[in-house]
Amino acid sequence: MRIGAHLHDDGDPIDYAEKLGAEVIQLFVTDPQKWNKPEPHPFTERMLGGAVDIVVHSSYVINVASLNNRIRIPSRNLVAQQAAAAAEIGAFGLVVHGGHVRDGEDPVKGIDNWRKLFERQADRGGFAVPILIENTAGGDFAMARHFDAIGRLWDAVGEFGAGFVLDTCHAWAGGEELATAVERIKAITGRIDLVHLNNSRDEFDSARDRHANLASGTIDPAVLAEVCRTAGAPIVLETPAEGIADDLAYLRDATGHA
Repeated sequence: MRIGAHLHDDGDPIDYAEKLGAEVIQLFVTDPQKWNKPEPHPFTERMLGGAVDIVVHSSYVINVASLNNRIRIPSRNLVAQQAAAAAEIGAFGLVVHGGHVRDGEDPVKGIDNWRKLFERQADRGGFAVPILIENTAGGDFAMARHFDAIGRLWDAVGEFGAGFVLDTCHAWAGGEELATAVERIKAITGRIDLVHLNNSRDEFDSARDRHANLASGTIDPAVLAEVCRTAGAPIVLETPAEGIADDLAYLRDATGHA
């Protein structure tokens, strides 16, 4: 088990990791709210030469599943560009949200668009790093909110080596019981490549994605620790910045991870 956190600013990821005692850091390679193409990262040499594992989170604007050409096509381009940027800094994967279609549209077509993403990139030699699909918290037409939907998505993309990210806040807010989440997801995908360990500010099945520090949300922290023990994957905290040090300390103590 390697434990770490998301980088909340544009500073040096290795300095941040050393201050926290983190073994893995997640970061963006461009403004997550815009469609910008990534630029070379100013701390590339430090990340390539360090002992800290790096994972990249893709931009929030990306929606591979969308039936709108003006969203789907630039989303495909950004996934490829950000995967290439992730490879340049030695990251082990690119996290991409499952996305959604709009009310009244057929979710099957959204799944087809995910498959086309991998098929088109396979013709170009594949992605530079593995694409790690993350479950999401809300939306009746989401590709990866409910685990049965994730099963349908995996039937379409699993053969391309897609990885999976289990976000605990998203699963809870999405109406999925965390006590059995690891077992059920592994039965669907065969893998968990990363855990986003977050408590939730909102109640079960709220469909609201609002993260809380481990000891201050509506999820029992002991359940979160058990997810870590059973997932067999790196752990990244995306909790509020002011409480991350305490979250890491709790997690290390609860899991026996020195």
